[in-house]
Amino acid sequence: MDLGGVLVADKLPAAAAKWAGRLDRTERDVVTAVYAGNDTEVLVGRMSGAAWWSVVRERLGLDGAAVAELRHDLAGDPVWDTALLDAVAALRGHARTAFVSNAWPDARPNLAPHLAVADAVVLSCEVGFAKPDPRIYTHTLDLLGAAAEDALFVDDVPENVEAARALGMAGHLHTGTDGSLAVLKAFSARLPQVTDL
Repeated sequence: MDLGGVLVADKLPAAAAKWAGRLDRTERDVVTAVYAGNDTEVLVGRMSGAAWWSVVRERLGLDGAAVAELRHDLAGDPVWDTALLDAVAALRGHARTAFVSNAWPDARPNLAPHLAVADAVVLSCEVGFAKPDPRIYTHTLDLLGAAAEDALFVDDVPENVEAARALGMAGHLHTGTDGSLAVLKAFSARLPQVTDL
């Protein structure tokens, strides 16, 4: 299951609107300044988070305090979907689970309090490839000891879901908590039941 936009609320729209107003730029300008080019650099671990934020600082003409504020607006105090998190936790003992996220190097400490719910956490900046690269899916399947045809992948980006399906996984496009909970419930219903001895 993906993290940002699924298990963790996406703060980008609100942050882009705030900083566009403050800097007298368009929201697209702000998003481009923060993310353009990161997929080949920071997102896959070729550049540190600090180095990337220096690029953003220069692009937007910010001082150190403003960069820190922007970073907090984008990723500080993450808001978790507790219903989905509980559903993943409930799978323990029935299925092995993993969080698979395109993430910058400073993501793990920020998200750490809830990552232990899953059996594995695969971050693009740590493995060197990002969704929809098939390698991030096969790497995760190997970690879990799972075959693609026995796996379900949940993400809010259609391209990422399609990449999982192309490998033989079941894929669900997350558009809301209720729909993803229903898919998880249906998936878990077909798992072998664990009984106490």
